[in-house]
Formats: sequence, structure tokens, C-alpha cells
Amino acid sequence: MNTTQRVALSVNVNKVALLRNSRHLGIPSVRRAAELCLQAGAQGITIHPRPDERHIRASDVPELQALMQAWPEREFNIEGNPFHNLMEHVRAVRPHQVTFVPDSEGQFTSDHGWAFPQDTERLKPLIDECKALGVRVSLFMDPIPDQMAGARAVGADRVELYTEPYAAAFGTPEQDKQLQRYAVAAVAATQVGLGLNAGHDLNQANVPAFVAAVKGLQEVSIGHAFMADALELGYSATVKAYLACLEK
Repeated sequence: MNTTQRVALSVNVNKVALLRNSRHLGIPSVRRAAELCLQAGAQGITIHPRPDERHIRASDVPELQALMQAWPEREFNIEGNPFHNLMEHVRAVRPHQVTFVPDSEGQFTSDHGWAFPQDTERLKPLIDECKALGVRVSLFMDPIPDQMAGARAVGADRVELYTEPYAAAFGTPEQDKQLQRYAVAAVAATQVGLGLNAGHDLNQANVPAFVAAVKGLQEVSIGHAFMADALELGYSATVKAYLACLEK
């Protein structure tokens, strides 16, 4: 794998939908937010539609898929629990990538990855179905090196490393220790043929060190911090700021 490749930025627009859902006016527009991010250079758009539709709604999914048709070189990533409502969206729109996340229905936010061999039997048929549909499969994983072979064996194409522990340690004496955990997990992933994504609580401050330490990283998905920055800077300037961070 070329370790000097550009790391792609996939913007998670869930928080735009959360704000829209607080009123009945249809603003801000999730589709327009995604369009502005793509125009500014974001390489992808991510959504995480949950069963309670507390942010992304089922109707947003085909609208965003239609938007992505005008950007054939960019990628649409739908993430979520495949045992909830995720697969219906995958079957309907066939995104470029699906990210399986083991969260519960009422969970505040994702907080852990899959485990192998415990999750192998129930995940495999769904992974096989996604791949038959032509959809790349990424699994949300903790940075545990000996779990990567299991992710590959079950059929995953990539893993998305759950980065909250690193983000929590950033700027503390634990930062380097956490970075080493992710670097070692990344090596284990690439050695078994997995592509490498990352996401959760990444921001402009902590992304450069992570990208420098984790070799082979292909994509980061950023939502909460991105939208917080966009409230001050606007979508376009925020995309450009994160792209600059990824290229440092």
C-alpha cells in the first residue's frame, strides 16, 4: 500500500439533520450541506441513519444518493448497525461503502467495535450480501491488532478504527501511548489485506498527529467537530481547513 497517499475526508452530516429536525421548516438542508462540502473538495459524505430517525431520516438517504450521482469520483458511506435499519438503506441505494457499527438502538453515540470470533457467524451473511451488491464493507473496530485477522476472515474490505480513546488522550501524557496502539493496529490491518479508515472525535487539533503516526490510513470520517467548526467558518472553509490538516 502506498503510505504517502492522500487521506480522504468524508464529512458526516448527521448533525445538520439533528438541527433541521428541531423545527418543521426543513432547514438547514442536509442535501445542501453535503453539496457545499463536496464543492469545497470533500472526498465523501457519511451518514448514520438510526432507527429513531433522531437525525438522518429515511427520506434523506435517496436524496443524498441522487446528489452523489453528480459526483461520481466521490464516495457515499452509510454507517450503522446491520441488525437494525441499515441493510434496508444499503439494498435501496447501494452506496460505495457501508460501515457496520455495533451500537444499540438508544445509544448516545458509538463507543466500541466488533469482536471476533464472537461476531463472525452473524456478520458473515450480511457482509456477503453487501459485497454481492457491489458495496465495500468496513467494520468499526477497536485498535486491537489480533482482531484484524478476524475482520478480514469474515469478509471485510476495510476497518474503521474507533478513535475516541486517542482523542480523549490528546494533549496528555497518554497521547503517545494511544498513538502507538493505533499504529500497531494499523500495521496488523494492512498486513492481512484490510484497508484502513478512522473516525470518532477527530478534529483539526488532533488529526495531524494521528495521520502522521498511523501509516496506510485511507479515510477519516468527521462529523461533530466538523459541524462545530462550520458554525464559525462555514462549510467550504471548514472542508479546506480539514484537508490542510490531513496533508500536514
